[in-house]
Amino acid sequence: SWVTSIVDSGGPAGNVGYYTSLALDGAGHAHISYLDDTSGDLKYATNATGSWVTSIVDSVGTMLDYGHCTSIALDAAGHVHISYYVWLSGDLKYATNATGSWVTTTVPDSGEDVGQYSSLAVDASGHVHISYFDGMNNDLKYATYWDGWMIITVDSQGVVGCYTSLALDATGHAHISYFDDFNDDLKY
Repeated sequence: SWVTSIVDSGGPAGNVGYYTSLALDGAGHAHISYLDDTSGDLKYATNATGSWVTSIVDSVGTMLDYGHCTSIALDAAGHVHISYYVWLSGDLKYATNATGSWVTTTVPDSGEDVGQYSSLAVDASGHVHISYFDGMNNDLKYATYWDGWMIITVDSQGVVGCYTSLALDATGHAHISYFDDFNDDLKY
C-alpha cells in the first residue's frame, strides 16, 4: 500500500511543495526539488541519511518565487542538478552541488521570459541538458553545457514548448515531448 510522509512544512500559513521534481539515486533514496512559496526559496530535500533533510538552494530572502518549474537529475557520481525558472526576473537558472555546496548560475539566454516548464537530464559524461519554453518568442528551446552554454531553438512554429519533458537515449541524444498551444497538439 502507499506510504506517505511530510517532507517539509510551512506551518498553518505556509505553502511548501510547489513545482516538485523527483529523482532516485542508485540506493533508492529520494531527491526532491521544490518551491517553498512561503519564503519564495528553491529548496532541496533528500532522505539519503534515513530521515528527511532539507536545504535552501537559491534565495534572496524575500518572496520572489525562486523555484518555479523545477526539474532535478543526478549524475553518475550522485551530484544533484536542478533547473528552475525565476518568476520575477524571467530567467532560467541552473544549480548543482557538484562542488560540495550549492552553486547557481543563470543560463545565458537572451529575452525577458525564458525558462518556464524546464526539464533537465544529465548524460553519462556529466553534461547537463535542459529543455524549456521561451515565453518571449513562444519557442521550444534546448540548452546544454559543454565548457560553456549552448542554446538552440528547437521549434518556433506558433506557440510551442510548454510542459516540456526531456530524456536522453543510450547515446546521449536528447528527446523532447512538449505542447503546441497554437494547434492544441502534443509534439515530439
